[in-house]
Amino acid sequence: MNRPSRPAGRSSGHAGTSHHARKRFGQHFLTDGAIIDGIVRAIDPQPGEVVVEIGPGLGALTGPLKACCDPALTVVELDRDLAARLRRDPQLQVIESDVLKVDFRALALERGTRLRVAGNLPYNISSPILFHLLPAADQVVDQHFMLQKEVVDRMAAGPGSKVYGRLSVMLQWRYHIEALFDVPPDCFDPPPQVDSAVVRMVPWPAPVVLDPARFESMMAAAFSQRRKLLRHSLGPWLEAQGFGGSFDLQRRAEEVPVAEFTALAAALPPVPTAAD
Repeated sequence: MNRPSRPAGRSSGHAGTSHHARKRFGQHFLTDGAIIDGIVRAIDPQPGEVVVEIGPGLGALTGPLKACCDPALTVVELDRDLAARLRRDPQLQVIESDVLKVDFRALALERGTRLRVAGNLPYNISSPILFHLLPAADQVVDQHFMLQKEVVDRMAAGPGSKVYGRLSVMLQWRYHIEALFDVPPDCFDPPPQVDSAVVRMVPWPAPVVLDPARFESMMAAAFSQRRKLLRHSLGPWLEAQGFGGSFDLQRRAEEVPVAEFTALAAALPPVPTAAD
């Protein structure tokens, strides 16, 4: 992944603001013009699309996005001071809320079309946000996020990688994931203590049909003892589920491709009910 080159004369995204980043919200405001341009080019918003930006902050990405959006850009902002500032712009539809409480499926149905979701996600809750969006994936065209580079590496990792894990498998079940480019700390104010990266997530049109909650439980079991063979971790879980099929448990979880995990989840017997 390469960092976009900085165009001459391009200024930072929020010069002159008096707002101070709030640590409790995980705020790090993007200021690098080249990175902003690179993200907007990656998203390539078109008139008539419904774009939802998570965590617009001081609007570094919001301005370029709204210039391309027709109708208005929808933004989700928790910080009430920033939300009040954003409401002054008639081109924005502001949802003042914790993003984990926003029903993206309902939002898509309300707008009458699938959503394009983007944003510089708060790093302290990035994984919960990604999992929160999973149930609405069929109502999403794509997602472009700025995240901690370590998280992006895990999201895009393949079998055999040391960072391939539960997050990799659960997200790759539902999305094609592409790491686009890295973003160093000096592109933010205040600079985070980690490197960042931009990722593209495009939902698969026909993912394997499975029970997401059960799949999550299965993946938690599989990766609970990474250094041990699956017969020590996933084996007991499968036995408890009444699985009588064939699956090679003489491997570590990090060696198993996503397709094998999803096929196993789809082949699980029905969950016994009280009546049974």
